[in-house]
Amino acid sequence: MSQELQEKIFKSIDILKNNENKIFFLTQDTKGNAKAGIKHIYDMAMSLKNSGFNPIILHEKKVYTGVAEWLGEEYMTELPHQNIEEQKLQVSPEDILVIPELFAHALEQVSNLPCAKIVLCQAYDFALETLAPGSTWIQFGTYKAITTSERQKNYLSTIFKSVSIDVIEPVIYKGFTKKQKPPLPVVTIHTRDQRDTAKIIKTFYLKYPQYRWITFRDMRGLNLEEFAQNLKESFVSVWVDDTSSFGTFPLESMLSGTPVIGKVPHLRPEWMNETNGVWTTEYLDIVDTLAEFTQNWLEDNIAEELYTSGYETATKFIDYESFNKNVFTKFNEYNQLRLQNFESQVEKIKNESEQ
Repeated sequence: MSQELQEKIFKSIDILKNNENKIFFLTQDTKGNAKAGIKHIYDMAMSLKNSGFNPIILHEKKVYTGVAEWLGEEYMTELPHQNIEEQKLQVSPEDILVIPELFAHALEQVSNLPCAKIVLCQAYDFALETLAPGSTWIQFGTYKAITTSERQKNYLSTIFKSVSIDVIEPVIYKGFTKKQKPPLPVVTIHTRDQRDTAKIIKTFYLKYPQYRWITFRDMRGLNLEEFAQNLKESFVSVWVDDTSSFGTFPLESMLSGTPVIGKVPHLRPEWMNETNGVWTTEYLDIVDTLAEFTQNWLEDNIAEELYTSGYETATKFIDYESFNKNVFTKFNEYNQLRLQNFESQVEKIKNESEQ
């Protein structure tokens, strides 16, 4: 082994010991639209920065809208950003590249890079979206993944059987707080497919014209402050997202003291139980359930347990201290594993020189 290579290995060891290696988070540009998955990436990056690590937000194009308008200016100013289009991606062996499942097609492109690669799979439904049939993350040198729940981890483990998967649950924005005033006759609605929002509203007004004075608010296109304010003002939320893998909107509603009527997604969230929301397995039951809930609300006939159980469920996901500890622990483990690999090379060099 050359002297130059040995020096590089020792340099990588020193960098890892001081957590000075770069941790790149490849990030989608949502064009200013709020997205829970992007918030989770920025929350992890900010947590790492505050813990003394060296995170970098990596985006594809030179022009990047960013998250300042909906997440906060500090996420853009305090976290370093780098674009692939203008700035050539330069990574060192001690660095870590975190790649969302939607960018799985990029795994082949970066497979020859000397750094560690980790898949961030927040949405199981997209895990195979850009992979060719029969392809797996491992064939591109990716042996580790991060996901957002134990249930999703268990499912992914049945597909990517040799990948080590860790769980880092998202943390919810602190601005979602209990309403202090009586709610307005407003229904906040959030669906994955915007067509579902329109269909639910139109069907509700046609089937129950006596409730045409009830207002619906589509929660798309809002920053977090507006989002939180709308939830706080509404008397009920409606949620339909069949492929949801975590479900932040219902939890945000619960924190706001707003009961949730929702369709159970294909991957039932671990936090969902019989008392913290009004859940149905049938999409066509949503409108009738909403009408029944509306009548009970008008008659002041909503069980208090619905509010208390929901709030108790959601408060588990605003614990930033636990979130920061989990992020630190996981990425420190990744660094330690990387460090062990380099130290093993040093030991090998030592043994060869003694022979």
